[in-house]
Amino acid sequence: MKKLAEYQRKRDFTKSPEPKPAEPQSKKTSATPGMFVVQKHAASHLHYDFRLEMGGALKSWAVPKGIPFGESEKHLAVQVEDHPLDYARFEGTIPKGAYGGGTVMVWDLGEYTVSGDDPLKAYASGKLHLHLKGKKLRGEWTLVRTRVRAGAGKENWLLIKTGDSVRPVSARKDDESALSGRTMKGIAQEQAFSLSETSPKPVRRGLRPEFVQPMKAKLVQTLPDHPGWIYEIKFDGYRAIAVKDSATVVLYSRNHKLLQFPELANAVARLSCESAVFDGEIVVLDAEGRSSFQLLQARQTGDALNAPLYFYIFDLLHLDGVSFRDRPMSERKKLLAELLPKTDSPLRFSGALPGNPEEILSQIKAHGLEGIVAKRADSRYEPGKRSGAWIKVKCLNEQEFVIGGYTFPKGTRSHIGALLIGYYEQGRLRFAGKVGTGFSESMLEKMLRDFEPLRTATCPFVDIQLRGTTGNEGLSPAEVKRCKWIQPERVCQVRFTEWTREGKLRQPVFLGLRTDKAATEVVREKA
Repeated sequence: MKKLAEYQRKRDFTKSPEPKPAEPQSKKTSATPGMFVVQKHAASHLHYDFRLEMGGALKSWAVPKGIPFGESEKHLAVQVEDHPLDYARFEGTIPKGAYGGGTVMVWDLGEYTVSGDDPLKAYASGKLHLHLKGKKLRGEWTLVRTRVRAGAGKENWLLIKTGDSVRPVSARKDDESALSGRTMKGIAQEQAFSLSETSPKPVRRGLRPEFVQPMKAKLVQTLPDHPGWIYEIKFDGYRAIAVKDSATVVLYSRNHKLLQFPELANAVARLSCESAVFDGEIVVLDAEGRSSFQLLQARQTGDALNAPLYFYIFDLLHLDGVSFRDRPMSERKKLLAELLPKTDSPLRFSGALPGNPEEILSQIKAHGLEGIVAKRADSRYEPGKRSGAWIKVKCLNEQEFVIGGYTFPKGTRSHIGALLIGYYEQGRLRFAGKVGTGFSESMLEKMLRDFEPLRTATCPFVDIQLRGTTGNEGLSPAEVKRCKWIQPERVCQVRFTEWTREGKLRQPVFLGLRTDKAATEVVREKA
Protein backbone atom coordinates (compact mmCIF):
# COMPACT_ATOMS: atom_id res chain seq x y z
CA MET A 1 0.00 0.00 0.00
CA LYS A 2 2.95 2.33 0.59
CA LYS A 3 3.62 2.85 -3.12
CA LEU A 4 -0.05 3.81 -3.63
CA ALA A 5 -0.16 6.23 -0.69
CA GLU A 6 0.14 9.27 -2.99
CA TYR A 7 -2.66 7.95 -5.20
CA GLN A 8 -4.90 7.52 -2.15
CA ARG A 9 -3.98 10.90 -0.62
CA LYS A 10 -5.11 12.80 -3.72
CA ARG A 11 -8.57 11.21 -3.98
CA ASP A 12 -11.86 11.22 -2.10
CA PHE A 13 -13.39 7.84 -2.90
CA THR A 14 -16.80 8.86 -1.54
CA LYS A 15 -17.01 11.21 -4.55
CA SER A 16 -14.72 9.69 -7.18
CA PRO A 17 -15.65 6.41 -8.97
CA GLU A 18 -11.96 5.53 -9.40
CA PRO A 19 -10.89 2.17 -7.93
CA LYS A 20 -9.67 2.17 -4.34
CA PRO A 21 -6.10 1.01 -3.81
CA ALA A 22 -5.62 -2.55 -2.63
CA GLU A 23 -2.56 -4.56 -1.73
CA PRO A 24 -0.39 -4.54 -4.90
CA GLN A 25 -0.67 -7.94 -6.55
CA SER A 26 1.01 -9.00 -9.75
CA LYS A 27 2.03 -12.37 -11.15
CA LYS A 28 4.46 -10.69 -13.52
CA THR A 29 8.08 -11.80 -13.44
CA SER A 30 10.97 -10.44 -15.48
CA ALA A 31 10.40 -13.23 -18.02
CA THR A 32 6.66 -12.65 -18.56
CA PRO A 33 4.93 -9.84 -20.48
CA GLY A 34 3.43 -7.08 -18.37
CA MET A 35 0.24 -5.14 -18.91
CA PHE A 36 0.21 -1.69 -20.45
CA VAL A 37 -2.72 0.67 -20.76
CA VAL A 38 -3.23 4.06 -22.38
CA GLN A 39 -6.12 6.13 -21.07
CA LYS A 40 -7.51 9.18 -22.80
CA HIS A 41 -8.27 11.75 -20.11
CA ALA A 42 -10.38 14.86 -20.75
CA ALA A 43 -9.35 16.72 -17.58
CA SER A 44 -8.66 20.48 -17.51
CA HIS A 45 -6.45 19.72 -20.53
CA LEU A 46 -6.94 16.69 -22.78
CA HIS A 47 -4.02 14.27 -22.47
CA TYR A 48 -3.17 10.58 -22.61
CA ASP A 49 -2.02 8.59 -19.55
CA PHE A 50 0.56 5.92 -20.38
CA ARG A 51 0.80 3.16 -17.73
CA LEU A 52 3.02 0.09 -17.30
CA GLU A 53 2.46 -2.79 -14.89
CA MET A 54 5.56 -2.86 -12.70
CA GLY A 55 6.19 -4.02 -9.14
CA GLY A 56 2.51 -4.71 -8.42
CA ALA A 57 1.24 -1.29 -9.54
CA LEU A 58 0.96 0.85 -12.68
CA LYS A 59 3.87 3.23 -13.28
CA SER A 60 2.21 6.22 -14.92
CA TRP A 61 3.06 9.13 -17.20
CA ALA A 62 0.87 11.94 -18.54
CA VAL A 63 1.54 12.52 -22.25
CA PRO A 64 -0.01 15.89 -23.25
CA LYS A 65 0.45 15.48 -27.01
CA GLY A 66 -0.49 11.81 -27.19
CA ILE A 67 1.44 8.82 -28.55
CA PRO A 68 4.11 9.50 -31.20
CA PHE A 69 3.78 7.43 -34.40
CA GLY A 70 6.61 8.65 -36.66
CA GLU A 71 10.12 7.20 -36.41
CA SER A 72 12.24 9.15 -33.84
CA GLU A 73 9.26 11.39 -32.95
CA LYS A 74 9.46 12.50 -29.29
CA HIS A 75 6.67 13.58 -26.93
CA LEU A 76 6.98 14.84 -23.37
CA ALA A 77 5.82 12.32 -20.74
CA VAL A 78 5.46 13.68 -17.19
CA GLN A 79 5.64 10.99 -14.53
CA VAL A 80 2.76 10.99 -12.04
CA GLU A 81 1.92 8.85 -9.02
CA ASP A 82 1.63 5.05 -9.26
CA HIS A 83 -1.90 3.74 -9.86
CA PRO A 84 -3.45 0.43 -8.72
CA LEU A 85 -3.64 -2.40 -11.24
CA ASP A 86 -7.46 -2.19 -11.24
CA TYR A 87 -7.14 1.27 -12.80
CA ALA A 88 -6.24 -0.37 -16.12
CA ARG A 89 -9.92 -1.13 -16.69
CA PHE A 90 -11.36 2.08 -15.30
CA GLU A 91 -13.63 4.12 -17.55
CA GLY A 92 -15.96 6.83 -16.35
CA THR A 93 -16.30 10.45 -15.34
CA ILE A 94 -14.42 11.84 -12.34
CA PRO A 95 -16.59 14.62 -10.83
CA LYS A 96 -15.80 18.25 -11.61
CA GLY A 97 -13.71 19.78 -8.84
CA ALA A 98 -12.19 16.46 -7.80
CA TYR A 99 -8.55 15.65 -8.54
CA GLY A 100 -8.30 14.79 -12.24
CA GLY A 101 -11.93 15.73 -12.85
CA GLY A 102 -13.10 14.72 -16.34
CA THR A 103 -13.90 11.71 -18.52
CA VAL A 104 -11.51 8.76 -18.74
CA MET A 105 -11.44 6.20 -21.59
CA VAL A 106 -9.37 3.02 -21.91
CA TRP A 107 -7.83 4.08 -25.23
CA ASP A 108 -5.59 1.01 -25.59
CA LEU A 109 -4.80 -2.11 -23.59
CA GLY A 110 -2.33 -4.94 -24.10
CA GLU A 111 1.02 -6.46 -23.14
CA TYR A 112 4.55 -5.11 -23.11
CA THR A 113 8.07 -6.44 -22.76
CA VAL A 114 11.39 -4.63 -22.21
CA SER A 115 14.34 -5.42 -24.46
CA GLY A 116 17.18 -7.20 -22.70
CA ASP A 117 16.35 -6.21 -19.12
CA ASP A 118 14.03 -6.54 -16.18
CA PRO A 119 11.46 -3.68 -16.30
CA LEU A 120 12.30 -2.46 -12.78
CA LYS A 121 16.03 -2.41 -13.55
CA ALA A 122 15.39 -0.61 -16.85
CA TYR A 123 13.14 1.87 -15.05
CA ALA A 124 15.82 2.53 -12.40
CA SER A 125 18.37 3.15 -15.16
CA GLY A 126 16.05 5.72 -16.76
CA LYS A 127 15.53 3.98 -20.12
CA LEU A 128 12.87 1.42 -21.09
CA HIS A 129 12.96 0.05 -24.65
CA LEU A 130 9.37 -1.21 -24.94
CA HIS A 131 7.71 -3.68 -27.27
CA LEU A 132 3.97 -3.01 -27.18
CA LYS A 133 1.31 -5.47 -28.30
CA GLY A 134 -2.07 -3.78 -27.88
CA LYS A 135 -5.28 -3.30 -29.81
CA LYS A 136 -4.08 -0.01 -31.32
CA LEU A 137 -0.35 0.20 -30.55
CA ARG A 138 1.93 -2.54 -31.88
CA GLY A 139 5.67 -1.99 -32.20
CA GLU A 140 8.60 -0.33 -30.43
CA TRP A 141 8.63 2.76 -28.22
CA THR A 142 11.20 3.98 -25.71
CA LEU A 143 10.77 5.91 -22.46
CA VAL A 144 13.82 7.99 -21.45
CA ARG A 145 14.20 9.99 -18.23
CA THR A 146 15.49 13.55 -18.71
CA ARG A 147 17.39 15.74 -16.28
CA VAL A 148 14.65 18.35 -16.37
CA ARG A 149 12.15 18.19 -13.53
CA ALA A 150 8.53 19.25 -13.80
CA GLY A 151 6.66 21.08 -11.06
CA ALA A 152 5.89 19.47 -7.67
CA GLY A 153 8.96 17.24 -7.97
CA LYS A 154 7.63 15.31 -10.96
CA GLU A 155 10.15 13.84 -13.38
CA ASN A 156 10.07 14.64 -17.08
CA TRP A 157 10.56 11.74 -19.49
CA LEU A 158 10.39 11.47 -23.26
CA LEU A 159 8.22 8.92 -25.05
CA ILE A 160 10.04 8.21 -28.33
CA LYS A 161 8.85 6.18 -31.33
CA THR A 162 11.71 3.80 -32.00
CA GLY A 163 11.84 1.19 -34.73
CA ASP A 164 9.70 1.76 -37.82
CA SER A 165 7.00 4.38 -38.09
CA VAL A 166 3.43 3.16 -37.71
CA ARG A 167 0.23 4.49 -39.22
CA PRO A 168 -1.46 6.99 -36.89
CA VAL A 169 -4.75 5.92 -35.34
CA SER A 170 -7.74 7.23 -37.30
CA ALA A 171 -10.03 9.88 -35.82
CA ARG A 172 -12.74 7.24 -35.37
CA LYS A 173 -10.42 4.83 -33.57
CA ASP A 174 -9.01 7.65 -31.47
CA ASP A 175 -12.51 8.19 -30.06
CA GLU A 176 -13.26 4.50 -29.50
CA SER A 177 -12.57 2.66 -26.27
CA ALA A 178 -10.44 -0.47 -26.59
CA LEU A 179 -12.38 -1.89 -23.64
CA SER A 180 -16.05 -1.08 -24.25
CA GLY A 181 -16.18 0.40 -27.77
CA ARG A 182 -17.75 3.61 -26.42
CA THR A 183 -16.85 7.18 -27.38
CA MET A 184 -15.76 9.84 -24.91
CA LYS A 185 -19.22 11.39 -25.20
CA GLY A 186 -20.87 8.03 -24.58
CA ILE A 187 -18.79 7.41 -21.46
CA ALA A 188 -19.56 10.91 -20.15
CA GLN A 189 -23.28 10.40 -20.70
CA GLU A 190 -23.38 7.03 -19.01
CA GLN A 191 -21.30 8.21 -16.03
CA ALA A 192 -19.26 5.93 -13.79
CA PHE A 193 -20.41 4.40 -10.56
CA SER A 194 -19.00 2.32 -7.75
CA LEU A 195 -20.52 -0.97 -6.64
CA SER A 196 -19.40 -2.58 -3.36
CA GLU A 197 -20.58 -5.29 -1.00
CA THR A 198 -21.76 -2.66 1.48
CA SER A 199 -23.69 -0.80 -1.22
CA PRO A 200 -24.97 -3.44 -3.66
CA LYS A 201 -27.48 -1.20 -5.43
CA PRO A 202 -25.96 1.55 -7.59
CA VAL A 203 -27.17 5.11 -7.65
CA ARG A 204 -29.70 5.82 -10.41
CA ARG A 205 -28.26 7.96 -13.17
CA GLY A 206 -31.25 8.24 -15.48
CA LEU A 207 -29.67 6.44 -18.44
CA ARG A 208 -32.25 5.13 -20.91
CA PRO A 209 -32.11 1.41 -21.75
CA GLU A 210 -31.07 0.80 -25.36
CA PHE A 211 -30.10 -2.03 -27.70
CA VAL A 212 -26.49 -3.17 -27.32
CA GLN A 213 -24.61 -5.10 -29.99
CA PRO A 214 -24.00 -8.55 -28.43
CA MET A 215 -20.49 -9.45 -27.29
CA LYS A 216 -19.06 -12.44 -29.20
CA ALA A 217 -17.15 -15.57 -28.17
CA LYS A 218 -14.00 -16.70 -29.95
CA LEU A 219 -13.95 -20.33 -31.16
CA VAL A 220 -11.10 -22.36 -29.61
CA GLN A 221 -10.15 -26.04 -29.36
CA THR A 222 -9.43 -26.32 -25.62
CA LEU A 223 -10.80 -24.69 -22.49
CA PRO A 224 -8.62 -22.80 -19.99
CA ASP A 225 -8.29 -24.54 -16.62
CA HIS A 226 -8.02 -21.50 -14.39
CA PRO A 227 -10.05 -20.20 -11.40
CA GLY A 228 -10.49 -16.87 -13.18
CA TRP A 229 -12.87 -18.43 -15.74
CA ILE A 230 -16.46 -19.60 -15.47
CA TYR A 231 -18.14 -22.13 -17.80
CA GLU A 232 -21.69 -22.08 -19.18
CA ILE A 233 -23.79 -24.21 -21.51
CA LYS A 234 -23.71 -23.08 -25.15
CA PHE A 235 -27.34 -22.86 -26.22
CA ASP A 236 -28.72 -23.58 -29.69
CA GLY A 237 -31.32 -20.91 -30.41
CA TYR A 238 -31.72 -17.20 -31.15
CA ARG A 239 -29.31 -14.80 -29.44
CA ALA A 240 -31.49 -12.01 -28.06
CA ILE A 241 -31.14 -8.63 -26.37
CA ALA A 242 -34.16 -7.73 -24.22
CA VAL A 243 -34.74 -4.03 -23.56
CA LYS A 244 -37.18 -3.17 -20.75
CA ASP A 245 -38.34 0.43 -20.37
CA SER A 246 -41.06 0.58 -17.73
CA ALA A 247 -43.86 -1.74 -18.95
CA THR A 248 -42.57 -1.83 -22.54
CA VAL A 249 -40.27 -4.70 -23.54
CA VAL A 250 -38.67 -5.19 -26.96
CA LEU A 251 -36.71 -8.28 -27.99
CA TYR A 252 -33.98 -7.77 -30.58
CA SER A 253 -31.91 -10.25 -32.59
CA ARG A 254 -28.14 -9.90 -32.68
CA ASN A 255 -28.42 -7.82 -35.89
CA HIS A 256 -31.00 -5.47 -34.31
CA LYS A 257 -34.13 -6.96 -35.86
CA LEU A 258 -37.34 -7.31 -33.86
CA LEU A 259 -38.12 -10.76 -32.47
CA GLN A 260 -41.76 -11.65 -31.93
CA PHE A 261 -42.05 -13.76 -28.75
CA PRO A 262 -44.84 -12.04 -26.77
CA GLU A 263 -44.87 -14.60 -23.93
CA LEU A 264 -41.18 -13.92 -23.25
CA ALA A 265 -41.58 -10.16 -23.54
CA ASN A 266 -44.46 -10.28 -21.05
CA ALA A 267 -42.34 -12.30 -18.62
CA VAL A 268 -39.54 -9.71 -18.80
CA ALA A 269 -42.10 -6.92 -18.28
CA ARG A 270 -43.16 -8.51 -14.97
CA LEU A 271 -39.65 -8.31 -13.48
CA SER A 272 -39.29 -6.03 -10.44
CA CYS A 273 -37.24 -3.29 -12.08
CA GLU A 274 -38.06 -0.09 -13.94
CA SER A 275 -35.58 -0.52 -16.77
CA ALA A 276 -33.07 -3.18 -17.82
CA VAL A 277 -31.12 -4.64 -20.74
CA PHE A 278 -30.51 -8.40 -20.81
CA ASP A 279 -28.42 -10.66 -23.05
CA GLY A 280 -29.44 -14.28 -23.52
CA GLU A 281 -30.65 -17.04 -25.82
CA ILE A 282 -34.21 -17.90 -26.82
CA VAL A 283 -34.56 -21.68 -27.04
CA VAL A 284 -36.98 -24.56 -27.32
CA LEU A 285 -36.12 -27.64 -25.26
CA ASP A 286 -36.53 -31.20 -26.49
CA ALA A 287 -37.74 -34.14 -24.40
CA GLU A 288 -34.26 -34.53 -22.90
CA GLY A 289 -34.08 -30.88 -21.86
CA ARG A 290 -31.61 -29.90 -24.61
CA SER A 291 -31.98 -26.73 -26.64
CA SER A 292 -32.95 -27.59 -30.23
CA PHE A 293 -32.74 -25.13 -33.11
CA GLN A 294 -34.82 -27.52 -35.25
CA LEU A 295 -37.65 -27.48 -32.71
CA LEU A 296 -37.42 -23.69 -32.46
CA GLN A 297 -37.83 -23.49 -36.23
CA ALA A 298 -40.71 -25.95 -36.13
CA ARG A 299 -42.41 -23.86 -33.48
CA GLN A 300 -41.98 -20.75 -35.64
CA THR A 301 -43.56 -22.45 -38.65
CA GLY A 302 -46.44 -23.88 -36.62
CA ASP A 303 -45.26 -27.51 -36.73
CA ALA A 304 -44.52 -27.68 -32.98
CA LEU A 305 -46.68 -25.06 -31.28
CA ASN A 306 -46.64 -26.89 -27.94
CA ALA A 307 -42.85 -27.04 -27.67
CA PRO A 308 -41.75 -25.25 -24.45
CA LEU A 309 -40.10 -21.87 -25.06
CA TYR A 310 -37.55 -20.31 -22.69
CA PHE A 311 -35.28 -17.29 -22.49
CA TYR A 312 -31.97 -18.29 -20.87
CA ILE A 313 -30.45 -15.00 -19.67
CA PHE A 314 -26.71 -14.89 -19.06
CA ASP A 315 -25.89 -11.18 -18.74
CA LEU A 316 -27.19 -7.92 -17.30
CA LEU A 317 -26.06 -4.80 -19.17
CA HIS A 318 -28.29 -2.12 -17.65
CA LEU A 319 -30.47 -1.84 -14.56
CA ASP A 320 -32.67 1.05 -13.40
CA GLY A 321 -30.85 3.83 -15.18
CA VAL A 322 -27.28 2.55 -14.77
CA SER A 323 -25.03 0.83 -17.33
CA PHE A 324 -23.28 -2.28 -16.02
CA ARG A 325 -21.16 -2.98 -19.09
CA ASP A 326 -17.95 -1.88 -17.41
CA ARG A 327 -18.50 -3.92 -14.26
CA PRO A 328 -16.86 -7.37 -13.99
CA MET A 329 -19.02 -10.21 -15.24
CA SER A 330 -19.03 -11.84 -11.79
CA GLU A 331 -20.84 -8.78 -10.40
CA ARG A 332 -23.29 -8.66 -13.30
CA LYS A 333 -24.08 -12.37 -12.79
CA LYS A 334 -24.71 -11.89 -9.08
CA LEU A 335 -27.22 -9.08 -9.65
CA LEU A 336 -28.87 -11.00 -12.49
CA ALA A 337 -29.38 -14.11 -10.32
CA GLU A 338 -31.07 -11.96 -7.67
CA LEU A 339 -33.35 -10.28 -10.20
CA LEU A 340 -34.67 -13.30 -12.12
CA PRO A 341 -37.54 -15.44 -10.79
CA LYS A 342 -36.51 -18.75 -9.24
CA THR A 343 -39.51 -20.85 -10.38
CA ASP A 344 -42.52 -20.97 -12.70
CA SER A 345 -41.24 -18.65 -15.43
CA PRO A 346 -40.03 -18.93 -19.02
CA LEU A 347 -37.08 -16.76 -17.91
CA ARG A 348 -34.14 -18.82 -16.70
CA PHE A 349 -30.79 -17.86 -15.25
CA SER A 350 -27.80 -19.27 -17.16
CA GLY A 351 -25.41 -19.98 -14.31
CA ALA A 352 -21.90 -21.37 -14.04
CA LEU A 353 -21.31 -25.11 -14.45
CA PRO A 354 -19.58 -26.85 -11.52
CA GLY A 355 -16.35 -28.83 -11.91
CA ASN A 356 -13.15 -28.51 -13.90
CA PRO A 357 -13.14 -28.07 -17.71
CA GLU A 358 -12.39 -31.74 -18.42
CA GLU A 359 -15.31 -32.94 -16.27
CA ILE A 360 -17.68 -30.33 -17.69
CA LEU A 361 -16.77 -31.14 -21.29
CA SER A 362 -17.28 -34.85 -20.63
CA GLN A 363 -20.79 -34.21 -19.28
CA ILE A 364 -21.67 -31.86 -22.15
CA LYS A 365 -20.68 -34.53 -24.69
CA ALA A 366 -22.51 -37.28 -22.77
CA HIS A 367 -25.75 -35.28 -22.89
CA GLY A 368 -25.41 -34.40 -26.58
CA LEU A 369 -25.22 -30.64 -25.96
CA GLU A 370 -23.74 -28.20 -28.47
CA GLY A 371 -20.79 -26.98 -26.43
CA ILE A 372 -19.43 -24.70 -23.70
CA VAL A 373 -18.86 -20.98 -23.43
CA ALA A 374 -16.06 -19.90 -21.07
CA LYS A 375 -15.90 -16.34 -19.79
CA ARG A 376 -13.37 -14.46 -17.71
CA ALA A 377 -14.97 -13.63 -14.37
CA ASP A 378 -13.44 -10.15 -14.47
CA SER A 379 -14.42 -9.44 -18.10
CA ARG A 380 -16.27 -6.26 -19.04
CA TYR A 381 -19.00 -6.37 -21.67
CA GLU A 382 -17.50 -5.39 -25.04
CA PRO A 383 -20.36 -4.72 -27.49
CA GLY A 384 -19.89 -6.37 -30.88
CA LYS A 385 -16.33 -7.45 -30.03
CA ARG A 386 -14.71 -10.90 -30.11
CA SER A 387 -11.82 -9.99 -27.79
CA GLY A 388 -11.06 -13.43 -26.36
CA ALA A 389 -12.46 -12.61 -22.91
CA TRP A 390 -15.29 -14.97 -23.94
CA ILE A 391 -14.43 -18.20 -25.77
CA LYS A 392 -16.38 -21.24 -26.94
CA VAL A 393 -15.71 -24.92 -27.59
CA LYS A 394 -18.13 -26.83 -29.81
CA CYS A 395 -18.94 -30.49 -29.23
CA LEU A 396 -21.15 -30.60 -32.32
CA ASN A 397 -20.12 -29.15 -35.68
CA GLU A 398 -22.75 -26.59 -36.49
CA GLN A 399 -22.77 -23.11 -38.04
CA GLU A 400 -24.57 -20.75 -40.42
CA PHE A 401 -24.26 -20.96 -44.21
CA VAL A 402 -25.46 -18.81 -47.09
CA ILE A 403 -27.94 -20.33 -49.56
CA GLY A 404 -26.88 -19.66 -53.16
CA GLY A 405 -29.14 -22.06 -55.04
CA TYR A 406 -31.01 -25.38 -55.03
CA THR A 407 -31.55 -28.53 -57.07
CA PHE A 408 -34.77 -30.06 -58.37
CA PRO A 409 -36.36 -32.85 -56.27
CA LYS A 410 -36.16 -36.55 -57.13
CA GLY A 411 -38.34 -39.50 -56.20
CA THR A 412 -41.02 -38.74 -53.59
CA ARG A 413 -39.43 -35.41 -52.58
CA SER A 414 -41.32 -32.31 -53.70
CA HIS A 415 -40.49 -28.60 -54.10
CA ILE A 416 -36.68 -28.71 -53.56
CA GLY A 417 -34.10 -31.48 -53.78
CA ALA A 418 -31.12 -29.99 -51.96
CA LEU A 419 -29.83 -26.57 -50.98
CA LEU A 420 -26.49 -25.33 -52.33
CA ILE A 421 -24.73 -23.55 -49.51
CA GLY A 422 -21.50 -21.67 -48.89
CA TYR A 423 -19.63 -19.09 -46.84
CA TYR A 424 -17.75 -15.86 -47.50
CA GLU A 425 -13.97 -15.70 -47.67
CA GLN A 426 -12.37 -12.34 -48.45
CA GLY A 427 -15.65 -11.08 -49.86
CA ARG A 428 -16.21 -14.06 -52.21
CA LEU A 429 -18.85 -16.77 -51.72
CA ARG A 430 -17.26 -20.22 -51.58
CA PHE A 431 -19.18 -23.45 -52.08
CA ALA A 432 -19.44 -25.73 -49.01
CA GLY A 433 -21.67 -28.47 -50.43
CA LYS A 434 -25.26 -29.66 -50.78
CA VAL A 435 -27.64 -30.28 -47.88
CA GLY A 436 -30.62 -32.48 -48.64
CA THR A 437 -31.84 -33.77 -45.26
CA GLY A 438 -33.53 -32.25 -42.21
CA PHE A 439 -36.46 -30.60 -44.02
CA SER A 440 -40.17 -30.81 -43.34
CA GLU A 441 -42.61 -30.66 -46.25
CA SER A 442 -43.97 -27.31 -45.08
CA MET A 443 -40.45 -25.86 -44.82
CA LEU A 444 -39.60 -26.95 -48.40
CA GLU A 445 -42.78 -25.37 -49.71
CA LYS A 446 -42.16 -22.13 -47.80
CA MET A 447 -38.56 -21.89 -49.00
CA LEU A 448 -39.51 -22.44 -52.64
CA ARG A 449 -41.97 -19.52 -52.43
CA ASP A 450 -39.38 -17.41 -50.65
CA PHE A 451 -36.69 -18.15 -53.26
CA GLU A 452 -38.81 -17.27 -56.30
CA PRO A 453 -38.20 -13.47 -56.27
CA LEU A 454 -34.49 -14.10 -55.62
CA ARG A 455 -33.94 -16.24 -58.75
CA THR A 456 -30.96 -15.23 -60.88
CA ALA A 457 -29.22 -16.67 -63.94
CA THR A 458 -25.77 -16.19 -62.42
CA CYS A 459 -24.08 -18.67 -60.10
CA PRO A 460 -23.08 -16.74 -56.93
CA PHE A 461 -20.32 -19.19 -55.94
CA VAL A 462 -16.77 -18.61 -57.16
CA ASP A 463 -15.68 -22.28 -56.96
CA ILE A 464 -18.72 -24.54 -57.21
CA GLN A 465 -17.62 -26.53 -60.27
CA LEU A 466 -15.05 -29.23 -59.48
CA ARG A 467 -14.82 -31.23 -62.70
CA GLY A 468 -15.27 -34.97 -62.37
CA THR A 469 -16.51 -34.94 -58.76
CA THR A 470 -19.95 -35.56 -57.35
CA GLY A 471 -21.91 -35.30 -54.13
CA ASN A 472 -20.70 -33.00 -51.37
CA GLU A 473 -17.18 -32.87 -52.81
CA GLY A 474 -18.48 -30.52 -55.48
CA LEU A 475 -20.63 -30.52 -58.63
CA SER A 476 -19.87 -31.75 -62.12
CA PRO A 477 -20.46 -29.44 -65.11
CA ALA A 478 -23.64 -31.38 -65.95
CA GLU A 479 -25.00 -30.93 -62.43
CA VAL A 480 -24.22 -27.23 -62.46
CA LYS A 481 -26.46 -26.81 -65.53
CA ARG A 482 -29.42 -28.34 -63.65
CA CYS A 483 -29.10 -26.01 -60.62
CA LYS A 484 -31.31 -23.02 -59.90
CA TRP A 485 -29.44 -20.00 -58.53
CA ILE A 486 -30.69 -17.36 -56.13
CA GLN A 487 -29.22 -14.13 -54.86
CA PRO A 488 -27.15 -15.02 -51.75
CA GLU A 489 -29.35 -13.31 -49.16
CA ARG A 490 -30.80 -16.23 -47.15
CA VAL A 491 -28.95 -17.84 -44.24
CA CYS A 492 -29.50 -21.31 -42.80
CA GLN A 493 -28.19 -23.33 -39.85
CA VAL A 494 -26.51 -26.66 -40.67
CA ARG A 495 -25.06 -29.46 -38.55
CA PHE A 496 -22.37 -31.72 -40.03
CA THR A 497 -19.80 -34.33 -39.00
CA GLU A 498 -16.65 -32.63 -40.33
CA TRP A 499 -14.99 -30.60 -43.06
CA THR A 500 -13.33 -32.67 -45.80
CA ARG A 501 -9.83 -31.95 -47.05
CA GLU A 502 -11.42 -30.37 -50.10
CA GLY A 503 -13.24 -27.86 -47.88
CA LYS A 504 -16.73 -29.39 -48.18
CA LEU A 505 -19.21 -30.56 -45.55
CA ARG A 506 -19.57 -34.23 -44.69
CA GLN A 507 -23.10 -35.48 -43.84
CA PRO A 508 -24.74 -32.04 -43.49
CA VAL A 509 -28.23 -31.76 -41.96
CA PHE A 510 -30.47 -28.70 -42.37
CA LEU A 511 -31.65 -27.27 -39.02
CA GLY A 512 -33.53 -24.17 -40.10
CA LEU A 513 -33.43 -20.69 -41.62
CA ARG A 514 -31.88 -17.76 -39.76
CA THR A 515 -33.00 -14.15 -39.99
CA ASP A 516 -30.74 -12.88 -37.19
CA LYS A 517 -27.49 -12.75 -39.17
CA ALA A 518 -26.61 -10.97 -42.42
CA ALA A 519 -25.41 -13.23 -45.24
CA THR A 520 -22.23 -11.19 -45.70
CA GLU A 521 -21.21 -11.95 -42.08
CA VAL A 522 -21.17 -15.72 -42.64
CA VAL A 523 -17.64 -17.11 -42.69
CA ARG A 524 -16.15 -20.52 -42.05
CA GLU A 525 -15.69 -20.87 -38.30
CA LYS A 526 -12.21 -21.97 -37.31
CA ALA A 527 -10.73 -22.50 -33.85
